[in-house]
Formats: sequence, structure tokens, C-alpha cells
Amino acid sequence: MPDVSTVDRLEVLVLIDNATDSLSTNPASVVSEWPGLLSRGRMRMISGANICCAHHGLSLLITAYTGGEKRTLLFDAGPEAATFLRNAKILGVDFAEVETVVLSHGHWDHAGGLVAAIENIAGSRPDASVDCIVHPGMFVERAMRTPKGEFMAFESVPSPERLAGAGARVVATREPHLSGGGAFYTSGEIPRTTKYETGLPGHVSRREGEKDWAPDPLIMDERFVSVHVRDKGQMVFSACSHAGLINVLNHARATFPSVPVYGVMGGLHLSGATEKIIPETIEDLKGFELKLLAPGHCTGWRAVAAMAKAFGDELVPSAVGKRYLI
Repeated sequence: MPDVSTVDRLEVLVLIDNATDSLSTNPASVVSEWPGLLSRGRMRMISGANICCAHHGLSLLITAYTGGEKRTLLFDAGPEAATFLRNAKILGVDFAEVETVVLSHGHWDHAGGLVAAIENIAGSRPDASVDCIVHPGMFVERAMRTPKGEFMAFESVPSPERLAGAGARVVATREPHLSGGGAFYTSGEIPRTTKYETGLPGHVSRREGEKDWAPDPLIMDERFVSVHVRDKGQMVFSACSHAGLINVLNHARATFPSVPVYGVMGGLHLSGATEKIIPETIEDLKGFELKLLAPGHCTGWRAVAAMAKAFGDELVPSAVGKRYLI
């Protein structure tokens, strides 16, 4: 079992997500965008210019506290620089506090703002390096097959050279990685063990110089981040769950068998062609007895609605600007 540190508490700020929702009620441990801005003196008037923008993608700022120590990790950077920088400014993000950036997998809606994020972090930390954890398989060209059989290419993920030029110390590895003094565990490749979680249909890729697209439904470069919170267990962050939510949680539990899975947050990709596995996913999810389930991004409304029926108050959907106190 990796030598992961246990943290006293965790704070997660949603910088980018597909939805905005400052009107719904939340448990006391979750603060929506508008109340959060008002309590921090960052909003004098409710207006379009003073609130965050939702965008198809994900970016989470994860801060771990242990004693008097504070460690911060950026998990993905959303689909484009403009949204990332706008929301970070409105939410009062201090880029100098970010030590590590993790790119969950090689898709545009998680990497579009990555260069801008690293430039701002590195520019705020002139005397300290900024690690950017990536998988070497993230940098292939990717696309989706349309219903007509055509291929719609994805925007490319910034290359390791471009990330380094922005100021990052690029750590390209297929293996698990510890950062933040051991507070943050980035997994290795996630084993695919369930029968029904078979990846993203129609997803293809090709390497540089290749002409033909090849099926790539498993997206093996995807990883999750786990943080162990004292007296609670491990909080798992899974940006898109292309591996399948149950495969992700099974691997987290197998990696740390003595640490219960407290909660999971991120995109669960139970939308579109993968809506058919919602019943199996929810049934297997019950076995983890989670205390927090925070679906967002690519989860899909049908899955969220089904989870609301199955899990009740355990479910606290993600939205841009939300702050989770764990």
C-alpha cells in the first residue's frame, strides 16, 4: 500500500463544471457559489459580470490541511483558458498556493485551460517548481465517430514541451504518483474488471504520422486522485470515469484496503451511449456505503435523477463555484 499521508480536512472548490446552481439548498458542509462569494466579500452586486460561467469540462482546486500545513493541487483545467481564468479570478484563487497540477486524461474539455493555468501558477511561484502529472498516452490524436460514420477530431492536449515551456516540471508516468508531501495520490492505470463498464463507444485515436483511426474505447491514460481524510476515509476524484465508476472505486478500495471509500466526486460519464449501465452502476455503488456522492460534468441528468432516488441526501451534485468542506 502506498505511503499516503492522512490529512485533517479537505476543501474542494469547483472552478469549472457543466452546471451553475446557486439556488438549490445544500448540507452545511457544501457552500454554493453566490453565498460563498457574498461571505468572502467578493460580490457586491448579483450580475452576470460577477458570477462564474459554466462550461462543458471540469476543474477542481483541492486543498488538504494537516495541522498548520496547507497543500493545494489543481485537478484538470477545463476546456479553455478564458473560462478558467475568469472563474479563478471571481473565486479568488491564489495561484501561488498550487504546487501540483494533475491532468486526469487526454481530452480537450479537461486540458484546454492547462497552459494558461500553469503559466499563472508558475508566474506566481518564481522560486518553486510546479509539477504537472500526466500519462504518456494522453498525447495521441483523438476523435469520435459520428452517426454518419465520419470522424470528429478533438482539440489536441498541449504537448509536454508546451507544458514545460509554460513553466511546468512535467512528470509523465503510467505509475502511481504521490504529491503534496504524500497528501495526494494519483493512481496508475485503472484495471477494467466489471463486465458492463466497457468504455466510451465510438472513441478513436491515432498516433502521430498514422493515417487511420483505431478504436480506443478504454482510454487507458485516465487516472483518479485519492486523498485520505482523518476519521472519514478516502475521497476519490474521478474526472470522467471512462474506466467506469465501479472500476474506479474498486481500484481505490483494492489499493488502500484498510481505508474505506468516503466519497467520490467528478464526472461519472453515465450519459448518452452509457446510460444503459445506470442500473448496474447504482446497484454496485450501494455496496460502497458512500457518505458523499458529488456527480458533475459528464454524468448526465438521467444518472443524477436515478442517484437522487437511490441515495437521497448522500447526493450533492457538483456545480461551478461550489465549495465542499470534507
